[in-house]
Amino acid sequence: MLKIIGSIIVLFSATMAGWQVGRYYAVRPVQLRAMLMALQMLETEIVFAATPLYRAFVKIGQRVQTDIGQIFLAAAELMLKEEGYGTAECWRQGIEQKWYRTALRKPEKEILLNLGYVLGSSDREDQQKHIRLTVAHLNNLEQEARVEQTKYEKMYKSLGFLGGLLVVILMF
Repeated sequence: MLKIIGSIIVLFSATMAGWQVGRYYAVRPVQLRAMLMALQMLETEIVFAATPLYRAFVKIGQRVQTDIGQIFLAAAELMLKEEGYGTAECWRQGIEQKWYRTALRKPEKEILLNLGYVLGSSDREDQQKHIRLTVAHLNNLEQEARVEQTKYEKMYKSLGFLGGLLVVILMF
């Protein structure tokens, strides 16, 4: 009886571990798409509405999917309270504070950090060019993430279950 309960727990745990890894591959393209939408909204706010960055970040943070929106809200909060920090530093700290909540990887982080050096420190046209360049880079990474999702999501879900099944078989 104890072996059966232990086997069920092992099988369930391994299956859930596989599903968590598979979920990571499913969430990453969604979050990349949300970041792309946020950057396009940022471009609109900067170029056409001439909204100050603080207000633009707050608007975007409230409209965009929660994990991505939190980055913008954190940067806006830092802009408001941290006097003496530039926009780039507030953007960097906002990313660093909330990055753990996302399924995004280091290449996306580097691209977004590089964007921060331009935000608020150049004219609108230059910011627009850099935002569009960032969007182009993130579009390529989103396509790669979708390919990875089709390759690995189902595989890890199956591997979790089959790995747990292997452990159960080896227990008996």
